[in-house]
Amino acid sequence: MVKLVLVRHGESIANAANVYTGWNDVALTPKGERQAEHAGELIKTIDDFAPTHIHTSVLSRAITTANIIAEVCGFSYLPITKTWRLNERHYGALRGLNKNVSRKVFGVEQVLEWRRSFNSVPPKQGSPIVDRRYQKFDQHLMPRAESLHQTQNRLMPYYYDQVASRMLMGEDQLIVAHGSSLRALIKKIENINDQDIIHLEVPNAEPIIYTMNKNLGIIDKNILN
Repeated sequence: MVKLVLVRHGESIANAANVYTGWNDVALTPKGERQAEHAGELIKTIDDFAPTHIHTSVLSRAITTANIIAEVCGFSYLPITKTWRLNERHYGALRGLNKNVSRKVFGVEQVLEWRRSFNSVPPKQGSPIVDRRYQKFDQHLMPRAESLHQTQNRLMPYYYDQVASRMLMGEDQLIVAHGSSLRALIKKIENINDQDIIHLEVPNAEPIIYTMNKNLGIIDKNILN
């Protein structure tokens, strides 16, 4: 058996302000830092969890959460990979907009569809993202807005190549990422249909533990809070 642990970052400044974040780079709040510490304490209680690698995005809120968890758990010696493929879903032109304001501007039903459906894409950002952390990548791969489906499509190659490949060798893995990117991953590994994924929530800093067999079939799922 092998374990995969998923953790959404602690509360960010944008979470506290109730705005769309996406690829915007924002810090954790003090509450978010405490949540990350608590997540680390919870992970320490998982029986026989000995990850060989930590995976996170290139966004500060996830990186900071991963570093705090690593320190609390004594995992600081582990290799950590930061990849844009684990970034939060790109919210396009909604980035930085208050969610309540968006409902007034676009309507409650339209915003619900953008936020929760699998295939709906929010309005695109007017120009490609300009950030040195993405300069070395093929700019044609850089999104200007994403559906959850598109998020899943750019995430899964990394999961198969860098996470699942290690688990197939019996190595536990830890992923620290974002609400929507983790929803996209969970949809795939649990085979959740397009309608049921609407109702899936991934709270901040609550570790999700999958115990899997040698073929990566799920034996057990547990959420620590």
